[in-house]
Amino acid sequence: MTQTSGTVTWLTQEAYDQLKAEYDHLSGPARVDIAKKIEAAREEGDLKENAGYHAAKEEQGKQEARVRQLAQLLETAKVGEAPADDGIVEPGMVVTVAFDGDEDDTMTFLMASREFATSDIETYSPQSPLGVGLNGKKVGEEAEYELPNGNTARVKVLKAKPYQA
Repeated sequence: MTQTSGTVTWLTQEAYDQLKAEYDHLSGPARVDIAKKIEAAREEGDLKENAGYHAAKEEQGKQEARVRQLAQLLETAKVGEAPADDGIVEPGMVVTVAFDGDEDDTMTFLMASREFATSDIETYSPQSPLGVGLNGKKVGEEAEYELPNGNTARVKVLKAKPYQA
């Protein structure tokens, strides 16, 4: 999981290895593959009306942007331990909250960088209004955060456990 503090991003060893593997693939074999696609499309002739060429160039642009993003992230990364199982909300924790004290109206999510968003569990950034409001709170404590419309919402922390992949 990640925790951004200034320009440093804290990662578990597992998260670092996962991002490094993605970076290595995108900056190596994937780069070669996209260059081959572009060259093959270029050989088809008129580039103005060549949808394959334009699609490959767009894919290349997205891929290069991701390579730059990963390079910056890995450059500022510090590898550390997963959070302790101490009931304190912090990045890397799966958190369950109750809205306005109503323990029937709950939400469970992973507090982590969007880099770790999965289809298994909703992910909220520590920099999001909810993340900022909850960071450092203990099970049983309440927190307030600002909604996009300017109103304030209250939640109570019901659970906070380290994420298990």
